[in-house]
Amino acid sequence: MPKDTSIKSVLIIGSGPIIIGQACEFDYSGSQAARSIREEGIKVILINSNPATIMTDPMMADKVYLLPLTVESIEQILEENQIDAVLPTMGGQTALNLAMEADELGVWEKYNVRMIGVDVKAIQTAEDREKFRQLMVKIGVPVAPSKVANSMLEGKDFAQEIGFPLVIRPSFTLGGTGGGFVHSKDDLDAALERGLTASPIHEVLVEKAVLGWKEYELELLRDKNDNVTIICTVENVDPMGVHTGDSITVAPAMTLSDTAFQEMRNKAILMMRSLGNFAGGCNVQFALNPETEDIISVEINPRVSRSSALASKATGYPIAKIAAKLAIGYTLDELKNQITKTTSAFFEPALDYVIVKMPRWNFDKFKGANDTLGLQMKSVGEVMAIGRSFAEALQKACQSLENNAVGLGNYTKNIMKAEELIEYIKTPKWDRIFRIKDALMQGVSVNTISKATGIDKWFVNEVRKIVDMENTIAKFKLNNLPESLLRDAKHLGFSDQQISLIMQDGSDEQVYEKRKAAGITRVFKMVDTCSAEFEAKTPYFYSTFENGNINESKPSDRKKVIVLGSGPNRIGQGIEFDYCCVHGLLALKECGYEAIMVNCNPETVSTDFDMADKLYFEPVFWEHLWEIIELEKPYGVIVQLGGQTALKLSERLNEKGIKLIGTSFDDMDIAEDRGRFSDMLKELGIPYPDYGTAYDVDEAIEVANKVGYPVLVRPSYVLGGQRMRIVINDEEVEKAVVSLLKHIPGNKILIDHFLDRCQEAEIDGICDGESFHVMGVMEHIEPAGIHSGDSNAVLPQFNLTPLVVETMEEYARKIAFRLNIRGLINIQFAIKDGKVYVIEANPRASRTTPFIAKAYQIPYLNVATKVMLGELRLKDQKFIKRLNGYAIKEPVFSFNKFPGVSKDLGPEMKSTGEAIRFVKDLRDPYFRQLYKERSMHLSK
Repeated sequence: MPKDTSIKSVLIIGSGPIIIGQACEFDYSGSQAARSIREEGIKVILINSNPATIMTDPMMADKVYLLPLTVESIEQILEENQIDAVLPTMGGQTALNLAMEADELGVWEKYNVRMIGVDVKAIQTAEDREKFRQLMVKIGVPVAPSKVANSMLEGKDFAQEIGFPLVIRPSFTLGGTGGGFVHSKDDLDAALERGLTASPIHEVLVEKAVLGWKEYELELLRDKNDNVTIICTVENVDPMGVHTGDSITVAPAMTLSDTAFQEMRNKAILMMRSLGNFAGGCNVQFALNPETEDIISVEINPRVSRSSALASKATGYPIAKIAAKLAIGYTLDELKNQITKTTSAFFEPALDYVIVKMPRWNFDKFKGANDTLGLQMKSVGEVMAIGRSFAEALQKACQSLENNAVGLGNYTKNIMKAEELIEYIKTPKWDRIFRIKDALMQGVSVNTISKATGIDKWFVNEVRKIVDMENTIAKFKLNNLPESLLRDAKHLGFSDQQISLIMQDGSDEQVYEKRKAAGITRVFKMVDTCSAEFEAKTPYFYSTFENGNINESKPSDRKKVIVLGSGPNRIGQGIEFDYCCVHGLLALKECGYEAIMVNCNPETVSTDFDMADKLYFEPVFWEHLWEIIELEKPYGVIVQLGGQTALKLSERLNEKGIKLIGTSFDDMDIAEDRGRFSDMLKELGIPYPDYGTAYDVDEAIEVANKVGYPVLVRPSYVLGGQRMRIVINDEEVEKAVVSLLKHIPGNKILIDHFLDRCQEAEIDGICDGESFHVMGVMEHIEPAGIHSGDSNAVLPQFNLTPLVVETMEEYARKIAFRLNIRGLINIQFAIKDGKVYVIEANPRASRTTPFIAKAYQIPYLNVATKVMLGELRLKDQKFIKRLNGYAIKEPVFSFNKFPGVSKDLGPEMKSTGEAIRFVKDLRDPYFRQLYKERSMHLSK
């Protein structure tokens, strides 16, 4: 049967601002669903309050509402549009909760809107811990002993009955919010109170903890005829006790016996079929006793899950796209495999490679945070790596993390002693996999490590292979390193830089030249969903090392441009750069170029299988990029759209003679290097805060006294205000500098005079060498000293005099022309006593670029990319800014994941996402409250 022809229009609910536990994987899912439904000629209306995402771009839907995710907003949309159905399964827990609230208030019934992709009963059963438990008992699927509590007294009674250790799981929350383990009676009261408070219905499940059991996730799809297919089985490397979002995971499952897999598969299908009569996606989690292979169900999510984005990229099977088609009435056998374009979508992908997902944390942003991993998710992003073996994929994942790792190895820090390491790895922390490797290097046995961590011996043995190889490599120097050993090392994922560090000889460049001469080079394989049984039509590649060097990526003779992505999401560099990359790819295609994407983030739309002409799912790491360049021989590389990650590769690209599309490396470096930038401002007659540089404490104190307190102490080339501190005396300078040198040894330290009690503002602009266009002037509501990413900001400015704005624009124009900007630039200003100072310039897409584009309804990224290419002149464009009133950028924080951590804001960015709010005028109550808080802050 074809689609349901009664559905003419669909409302898709997004997930709102990025927070820990609910990130851009739902932007990816929502975008894919919108495209999928529109393909069928069905009108799509979309609501989401997140301006940084590609999901809320006008091209994604027939109508986009950038409104708060409330029932009032839903009613407004239903009043203004004829909506036939609502799809709430693409927007995470936020969308499900909102859909449920609207249902309880009778909104869907009032406007004759039906829910698709899930039904109310399924949501209630899955989210209500007691109903879920009862259903599992009814259908014969084992669950851990548990009881539901709605009060402290009930919780304590049940805890006594069940016994410790316990898990507290709040109902209707996301990312494990409010959940936790209770190991003794002493911790029970606090855990219960936290869980009951976190649950919107004041309900928790008090459950027996199955610590140490293995954990698995299955991604399923079901159609209206009750056909079910399992798309991916993901195994958590960490045992039960670590939130799946904080665990290293692997696909396909590596340590699961066929008997246990079949039982898990059958139970998952039974669970989905028993949940209700809906067509769409579902995620099921199981725990497995490693001794007996007994299985219990942990939970079921009747929606596209956090893991579905990973599963989609891992298998090449676009789960959200197919789920959306199923929701509007298609059956699995009617749809095509999106990779082969010929076979049916009613199949279960088979992988001839290994996927490793590794989370990315930002504990350094939350001073005093408990960095132990548990039920509450704490990671801010993730990377995915593809290899022919677990060891290779694991090392590639490490190289993708953007935390200076060159592979799985500790080459800079002092390694702990064996006894200390054994004790350390008993507690799950972000660096446990690195410390496991250290322990193996110290001679600790695989059995001891497996017992201490609960991690299966198979995984530890895979790390052991890396250790054995490292110990062998260390016996050689570059001139006598055997080619066979070098080949074996590359098979295990060792980077050239890692090999040179192990030998303490040569450079990554020299290792590369040696292996290239020996014919040891990367080959690129296609992600094809069915282990090459059928020919894949989608150009989606990963690299590996293989004997025979059979390369499945065949370069075309078209003029190519590579777009560098921004790697994993983290505080300071988030989803806004995915938005920029997507528009860059589309603009390249429009100009007739072959658009090639390089990135390792599974949560993004830019890494969707059909967004670029060619996708390389690879670390944004020099060695990987260079071999792609050698194969493809592109016309140039775009680094302006991938944040600081892409920008920092520009120096080596420049050294290799690779064309940087847009602004040159030297001009970008002037903006990045504080000394050169200040010299340029002085030459242009533009005011800037007095500053100096230092390499040690004594120099720093001398500079601080010279420029005058208070001062801003920071490392050079920072991202998101990382490790910035405002200090007021010599003693504080010493503390700040000692801390910086500890974390970033040998780095140049900048000491700027801090302009206290001043206003801050910023300009985003585009320059083509002839003309400079001001995209937007944003004024921060918070005073100086709070990072721009953490400030509420208003577009256009609301309190700056015309003279100040004119001065800012003139300074921006002078800087853009002096830097020979071709493309984008962001400039930060401070205004004190009517005088305008330039704080810094970023010669790339900024965090606020998507916000301005959405607020003014102008495709600025498309324009900027064409300017970079020299395909468009600004003077030929007419920019009509459609904004009735003001747009306010609201930062959103995830402090609830870090109890006890100070919520005070400063020069180091801490927000995880943002929302947009439109106000007609400055009398708006929301704006007035923000401004009142600012005035109170200034008066302190």
